[in-house]
Amino acid sequence: MIGRLSGILLEKNPPQVLVDCNGVGYEVDVPMSTFYNLPHTGEKVTLFIHYVVREDAHLLFGFGTHGDRAVFRQLIKITGIGARMALSILSGMTVAELAQAITLQEAGRLVKVPGIGKKTAERLLLELKGKLGADIGVVGGAPRDDAQADVLNALLALGYSDKEALIATKNMPAGTSVSDGIKLALKALSKA
Repeated sequence: MIGRLSGILLEKNPPQVLVDCNGVGYEVDVPMSTFYNLPHTGEKVTLFIHYVVREDAHLLFGFGTHGDRAVFRQLIKITGIGARMALSILSGMTVAELAQAITLQEAGRLVKVPGIGKKTAERLLLELKGKLGADIGVVGGAPRDDAQADVLNALLALGYSDKEALIATKNMPAGTSVSDGIKLALKALSKA
């Protein structure tokens, strides 16, 4: 119903902000990653909204990017993860860090987020694998250039796991050609 709000930022009280849209003030809960990137009060702001209707409340959750909102929506689909918990996860780590933790299956990074125990972290890793971490070329590993992304894809095509491919390309020098990158990555993988 409400997908985006644009207006003047009136108040900032973590984790909630008040946005004036033509005389109507909307209270919006935002993750801390979005909160830290907000402009000063009195300035124009645009937030991508996830609207939740419950029996006892209508809630707005705001995000600085489409990507953050998409990850939030993936998180709340998981059994036992509500909107508040999803907001806590996105406040405790960036989307890129979350994607990398899922790709590398690192439950320890998720347990550091307040409210996430070992079982919940393992469920997150299991249910988000292939949904969030699969796009490691863009989000999880954040290759520095096209050559590194090509090397990563080549390793995946050769049958290496996401984790192995990401680790092998992690320390690849910038500006390395694709063929040299594959050689370096295979050499690194043979030592492991």
